[in-house]
Amino acid sequence: MKLKIDHKSQTPLHKQAEELIRELISRPEYKDGKFLPKEIDLSEQLKISRNTLRQAINTLVFEGLLVRKKGVGTRVAGKKVFSGASNWLSFSQEMKILGLEIQNFELHITRREASPDVASFFNIKPETKVLCLERLRGKKEYPFVYFVSEFNPKIPVSASENFNRPLYEILEADYGIVVKISKEEISAAAADSFIASKLEIAVGDPILIRKRYVYDVNNVPVEYNIGWYRADSFTYTIECSRDVEM
Repeated sequence: MKLKIDHKSQTPLHKQAEELIRELISRPEYKDGKFLPKEIDLSEQLKISRNTLRQAINTLVFEGLLVRKKGVGTRVAGKKVFSGASNWLSFSQEMKILGLEIQNFELHITRREASPDVASFFNIKPETKVLCLERLRGKKEYPFVYFVSEFNPKIPVSASENFNRPLYEILEADYGIVVKISKEEISAAAADSFIASKLEIAVGDPILIRKRYVYDVNNVPVEYNIGWYRADSFTYTIECSRDVEM
């Protein structure tokens, strides 16, 4: 398949590359996990920089369509079942609707080097330092979720913020950043000793892990968030509608 970018188009190069790769991996020969061409070859064919190409590939990785492995390459992911939810809410909004009064049991703010996953999401170098917010939250009786949020270093949010305020309220009211999209992954696991101590449960007790990839209205990545929930305190519901021909 011949891939070609229109350099005169008003559509950003990375969006054009993204759509071309979508078309490429939809072909029958890619359905069994075939590897994409090498980045250097693909960028030369499209006549774009490797950074621009990676931006396109990153989007497809985060959507679960591609799997990247350092030193090996990028291949098409195996087929997965995804459920989408619309009108997503922040944690504070969710708890407000449920009528729960939430408190912070712990709140830690640090700067640390971005992990490979975080660096890939924000399209930054792994050694880049990002602001990291850790919060242990729950009802007054006990904590039921441990959050770790890391923020795009381009956002001027700092350790001086009052993080007892809702996070997205801070971003919108103080910095004009309006979050719009949250791509989520939910998985089940057994609590290790660290998470068990935080959530006041036994090692091996069931927990739910919720990853959020949050973007603003311009599709710029804002927050990489992971929450570890007590399984006895968290239910994730999805409402879907089906188009019906009348």
